[in-house]
Amino acid sequence: MKLGIVTDSTSDLPNNLIEQHALEVVPSILILDGKEYADGFGLSREDFYTRLASLHPYPTTAAPSIGDFASRYDFLLSRGCDHILSLHAAGTLTAIINSARQAAVDFPDKITIVDSGSLSLGLGFQVLAAAESAELGLQAALDAIESTRKRLSVFAALDTMENLKRSGRVPGVIAQLGGLLSIKPVVEIKDGHVKPIGATRTMKQSDERMLNLLLEMGDMERLAILHTNAPTRAKELLNGAMNRQPNFVPRDILFVNVTAVIGTHLGANGLGFAAVKTDDGR
Repeated sequence: MKLGIVTDSTSDLPNNLIEQHALEVVPSILILDGKEYADGFGLSREDFYTRLASLHPYPTTAAPSIGDFASRYDFLLSRGCDHILSLHAAGTLTAIINSARQAAVDFPDKITIVDSGSLSLGLGFQVLAAAESAELGLQAALDAIESTRKRLSVFAALDTMENLKRSGRVPGVIAQLGGLLSIKPVVEIKDGHVKPIGATRTMKQSDERMLNLLLEMGDMERLAILHTNAPTRAKELLNGAMNRQPNFVPRDILFVNVTAVIGTHLGANGLGFAAVKTDDGR
C-alpha cells in the first residue's frame, strides 16, 4: 500500500522535513486587517509577532476550506496513493479537522482522519512518526502515532493571559487561574485540552519552571524548543538544560518560532517545548 500523509500548518514542521517525507501541508488562515493570509505565506512570523500588540482590530484565524483538503486528497490519489492518512490539530481547539472530515466524505474508504489531540510539534512529531512508518502501511503508521502520543509532552509559559482571554478558545484556563491578566500562565497541552499547571509573576520564574519541566522529561527521542518570537529565551532554555544535564538531549533538536495562526491565541514572547520520551521512558 502506498500511503499519502496530509497535515495542516499548525504542525509547525520545517520545510526540509516536509520535503523529505513528501508531506502535504494544508495552510490555515490568518485574517489580518480584513485580508486573508494562507498560513506561512505573505507575512513572516517575525513580522507578525512584532506587530501583534499594536494590531487593531486584533487578528483572527480560520480553518482551511473543505476544498483545500479535497484538492490535496485528490492530488495524492491521482499520484498513485492507495490511501491517505490525514492528521490534524486537536479538534477541541480548532475546526481544522472538521473541514478535513467533510472533505473525506467524497473519497469513500480512502481517507483516515486522526485527531492528534495537540498543536505545533505535538502534532508535528506524530506526523513524523507516521511518515517514518508509512512504507509499512496504514496500521503501522497508526501504531506509530499512538506510541508517540503516549510518550508526548507539550508545555508552554505564556507572557500574558490577555491573548487567551481574547481568543475565547480556552475559557477554563482563565477561570482556574482567576482571570488575573498580570500573571504568566504555565500550561500543558494534553488530550486536546489546554491545562493550567501553574502561574508565575516574572519571566525569570517562568523560564525556571520550563527548565525544570524539561529536565524532568528524562531521555528523549525527539525535542522541539518552541517560542513565539522569543529566540533568546529558547536558546537559554536549551543551554540551561545542557549545562545541568549535558547528555540528556536528543541529537536533532528543532527550534521553532510557532506559526502565527497559533500565536494569535497565545501571544508574543512565549516559550515552550514539545518532547517525546524514549520507549523505555528513562
